[in-house]
Amino acid sequence: MTATSPATAGRQTPPTRAAGPHRRRRLRSWRQRPNPVAGLGAFAWLLVVGVPLYALLVATFQQTSEYRAAGPLTIPSDPTLDNYARAIENGLAGFVLNTIVVTAVVVALVVALAVTAGYAIVRTRSLMTNSLFRVFLLGLAIPNQAVIIPVYLIIIEMGLYDSLAAIMLPTAAFALPVCILILTGSMRDISDDLYEAMELDGAGSVRMFFRLVVPLSRSGISTVAVYAALQAWNGFLFPLILTQSADKRVITLGLFEFQGLYRVDIPGLLSAVVLATLPLFIVYLVARRSLVSGLMGVGGK
Repeated sequence: MTATSPATAGRQTPPTRAAGPHRRRRLRSWRQRPNPVAGLGAFAWLLVVGVPLYALLVATFQQTSEYRAAGPLTIPSDPTLDNYARAIENGLAGFVLNTIVVTAVVVALVVALAVTAGYAIVRTRSLMTNSLFRVFLLGLAIPNQAVIIPVYLIIIEMGLYDSLAAIMLPTAAFALPVCILILTGSMRDISDDLYEAMELDGAGSVRMFFRLVVPLSRSGISTVAVYAALQAWNGFLFPLILTQSADKRVITLGLFEFQGLYRVDIPGLLSAVVLATLPLFIVYLVARRSLVSGLMGVGGK
């Protein structure tokens, strides 16, 4: 037994973790120090994003003559809502209605096909399924501009030219590869123990799909729905090539109504852009958390 001297008998060895709080305080104080480089970068990015938005919104309240004389950055001296009224009078409501119909159908098709395909890819794990998954991924490397002529001929043979269905089907087809990739990543995060537990309870594939896979993949499904909605809402090439009637125009083609042969009604055009962007902005505000969490699961396990 080791003997201790009277001088050291009353002393206690300080704990080795005593430096932990001090280290955390130093780290916290270092994080709270001002970073001028980061501040300048954030300010520059704010200008890059904020100035165009400011110019867009200010121009919608200006008269056309004032916009041409004073420029887009000048605060309007006599704000007006005539630009928004003129945008609605030029048929913007009909263009938006057609776009909503196309977007709703595209989202329904993409979600239904991508969820079932992702479930089959994750659960089957056969050579044929993996080969089909690779075929779907090849769609990521094929732009729609490269196949617009074959798509045009197929739409003609199907008798769908100059209809909203001619926009819906190609848009959904080109959105499927990314959506299947997102959903397979989300579904791979579901533990195999949960599948085994449901199998022990006597659940079949259909019941596991609706009771287990769909509820646990809600964030991925929300991401897929938002992505498909963006593709349908912002699509331009398919509506331009596959439709020609005025009553079949979507919002991207309807904006051409504000462009004449010798002049462009810029305040009216920007007002139509603002009104057309509002639905997407509302959808983003509602589904932004699901969108971020769904994208985080793309890598899978």
